[in-house]
Amino acid sequence: MVPLIPLLFATPFAGSAVCAGCHVEQAKTQLASAHAKALTARDGGRWDFGSGLQAVTPVSRLDSNTYLERGLSFYKSLNREDLTPGHADSRGVRYPIFSPGGEILRCFLCHSTGVPAVSADGVIQPGEPGVRCETCHGPGAAHVAARGRGNLLNPRALNADGLNQLCGSCHRKPAAAGAETDYRNAWNTRHQPLYLAKSQCFLKSKGTMSCLTCHPAHGGATRTGPAMCSQCHSPPKHTARTVTAGKKCESCHMPDVVPRPGLRFANHWIGVYRRGEALVPLR
Repeated sequence: MVPLIPLLFATPFAGSAVCAGCHVEQAKTQLASAHAKALTARDGGRWDFGSGLQAVTPVSRLDSNTYLERGLSFYKSLNREDLTPGHADSRGVRYPIFSPGGEILRCFLCHSTGVPAVSADGVIQPGEPGVRCETCHGPGAAHVAARGRGNLLNPRALNADGLNQLCGSCHRKPAAAGAETDYRNAWNTRHQPLYLAKSQCFLKSKGTMSCLTCHPAHGGATRTGPAMCSQCHSPPKHTARTVTAGKKCESCHMPDVVPRPGLRFANHWIGVYRRGEALVPLR
């Protein structure tokens, strides 16, 4: 399903360069973030999807009706190309621009800002490459024309569920009631809101714990470790001191999952895990 958040707005987008005219520090920090580098234009009609923090997947226009997701992606930790996630071989996957599922348009929509345009000869042009200011704050033209808090979305005004829905527009929303989800599928751990919504930390926080608790809104270092956890938890009474000494809380309670060589995701289902288990906690 195409994410709805960017499509709900009818007013024009201003562009991050305009936002930076007033919000200098926020724009500078956000420009250096992985979000801002989520999509990069290359020569020959090629687009690189991914910031390069973990991997980059090239996508190219084949003709007026079709785009090709390349079968080989570059993995930073491997320092080489290997099969693109979900691909059986290196031939790549062809996507019609106007397929019923809108797959290639969804890719551009989540990796750019605004609503992508499609020319008469089948060239997809993102409003602005990368996930920039107006992906989270909504179109800013009205805000530029008449400054005020009422004509721009402030994600901090949302509760934890609202933020999970907003971030989940691209990172996948929490499972709907009654929906079946395979939480033992390692690939699903890349969907952070889906797993965070299962966490007791999230559920018992009464709406105070959200994505922004640990992830600064405009980018920068993730807030981790005892300093964060101790805001809600008293010092833990671990029995195996030699095992926990020198480790951050999340190394055990948000274990890394490696669905394939070259990719690593922190499991956002915060919990108590059995040794050797990284997908579903004991509690």
